[in-house]
Amino acid sequence: MTIVRLSGVYASPRVFPLLLLGFASGLPLALTSGTLQAWATLDGVSLQNIGFLTLVGTAYTLKFLWAPLVDRYAPPWLGRRRGWVFLTQILLALSVAAMGTLSPSAHLGLLAALAVLVAFLSATQDIAFDAYSTDVLRHEERAAGAAVKVLGYRLAMIVSGGLALVIADRWLGWHNTYYLMGAFMALCSVATVLAPEPEVAAKTPASLVMAVVEPLSEFFSRRGAWSILVLIVLYKLGDAFAGALSTTFLLRGAGFSATEVGSINKIFGLAATIAGALAGGSIMARLGLYRSLMLFGVLQAISNFGYWVLAVTPAHLYSMALVVAIENLCGGLGTAAFVALLMALCRRDFSATQFALLSALSAIGRTYLAGPLTPVLVESVGWPGFFALTVVIALPGLLLLYVRRPEIMQLDRSE
Repeated sequence: MTIVRLSGVYASPRVFPLLLLGFASGLPLALTSGTLQAWATLDGVSLQNIGFLTLVGTAYTLKFLWAPLVDRYAPPWLGRRRGWVFLTQILLALSVAAMGTLSPSAHLGLLAALAVLVAFLSATQDIAFDAYSTDVLRHEERAAGAAVKVLGYRLAMIVSGGLALVIADRWLGWHNTYYLMGAFMALCSVATVLAPEPEVAAKTPASLVMAVVEPLSEFFSRRGAWSILVLIVLYKLGDAFAGALSTTFLLRGAGFSATEVGSINKIFGLAATIAGALAGGSIMARLGLYRSLMLFGVLQAISNFGYWVLAVTPAHLYSMALVVAIENLCGGLGTAAFVALLMALCRRDFSATQFALLSALSAIGRTYLAGPLTPVLVESVGWPGFFALTVVIALPGLLLLYVRRPEIMQLDRSE
């Protein structure tokens, strides 16, 4: 009965479209991070410059600044949330394709500027999409919806990450690969047109001032609000450090080829992503939010040891496949629970601004800590020491999660 009930939830007209919209949400990130990192690595860009390329993701951290505009205003088509999603998807398709006209070695500054634009548009798409998914899902669909969002997002990461490396290395080259990714984004806009509107329309703020003030005042009036914000920063910090230069490590540190890295990510990463996302929804439905966050947080921390194994053993495809599979599985579980936490923390009337604030905080570790500090740590302690350190970096988030468990457990009982 449980399996039938879960399969019915996944097929819900409110849940299933989140798979395709999640794919559109995840597609640009790798194109301005891991895939761009691989392109720059193979094009001879220095390690330090590659590390600072992660700063192009600043928009993901600052998106709460313009989220009230998305709450207050909307394009005159497809509803309050989907109108923004559709607009940003079209602009993203054009901007990603424009990146394909440049190369890192010859136009690094201009390419970085275009990547910043892509990140800005992608962050705006995320604002609208996260608000839409928060508004459209019923309470009992939240775990499944979070899992499907993560599945779509991580499938896009495989396509624009691992698969893009294979396509660029063996078939199309880097420029045409970016053109292809732009075309994929354009196709995703069709799913936005077909997705349903929320059953209950959220109230539009009466003014821009209210769109800024009310979401913040409501959130910070809650008990333990500040510690919850710290938890959001810390929960996936170890994962962020481990993944910051993972592509460069596999290519330069472990000595695998771009085709090998892309192929393993495509095959084993894809399988683990599907398993992790679907299992995450099922486990959360059984364990509840707090116990799922704790279990998945421990697993995603332990999975970082896999990279340590790769760093101290001879390069072998089998070992890389196992590490990539475990990382995608555990990372998918952790992200599914984390997304469910963010949705549970949002009030429907302020979902765009509150979700943007919370998810922007979660990007602080990846953008401002992991990106700039990872090259320094790798050069200081080497790849093996660095990956062992990422496990330690994950521990404060788990400790704070345990301390704030009453507030987290209350979220499951509040609706």
